[in-house]
Amino acid sequence: MTLFTQNQTQQLLANCQAQIVRMDNGQPDIDFKPVVKLFTPDAQCTWLLTELGLDDIAFGLADLGMGCPELGFISMREIRELRGPLGLPVERDLHFDANKTLSAYAADARQHGRIVT
Repeated sequence: MTLFTQNQTQQLLANCQAQIVRMDNGQPDIDFKPVVKLFTPDAQCTWLLTELGLDDIAFGLADLGMGCPELGFISMREIRELRGPLGLPVERDLHFDANKTLSAYAADARQHGRIVT
């Protein structure tokens, strides 16, 4: 399974470019809704991603199953290479449809100690 559909890839890249323009103009960051949810089927890791740079670095909310989800930059190369305890690769949640912004997911995740979708 590919981690992103073509439409998701285009949206992630467009979000990144829009964010760069805002930063270059000294404007506040855009609080995007997550475009994609990734997870490990055999571990408790989850990622909600909003942006993807041309350098293959994404931005989003990461929960590595240790009770402390955080916002930050994520290497997509590392995600593609990651395997859980049973050797299963990271998958895309085919049914995920974001209903709030990334900061709202982050606030809920801090409250619950994990990403709640």
